[in-house]
Amino acid sequence: MSDVRHVLVLPDRDAAQEAARALGERFETDEEPELVRDALAGEDDAEDAQWLVVLRDAESRLDAAELDAFAGEWDGWREEP
Repeated sequence: MSDVRHVLVLPDRDAAQEAARALGERFETDEEPELVRDALAGEDDAEDAQWLVVLRDAESRLDAAELDAFAGEWDGWREEP
């Protein structure tokens, strides 16, 4: 079994929290996604931070294109591993 992780990059905390809640419903995930604040280089202001939603996909069952479209609903994107 591989340890695949998907990282969705979202513009703010609210979007990340909404997306994390919706992930479980839409993709029927068992594990709670991890939210991580990612400050942009050289910026200390929270307004200049992106938020990451990290989702473990141990069974490699999530489709990358579907996750791309999902992140786009919150003006975000999926990072390639």
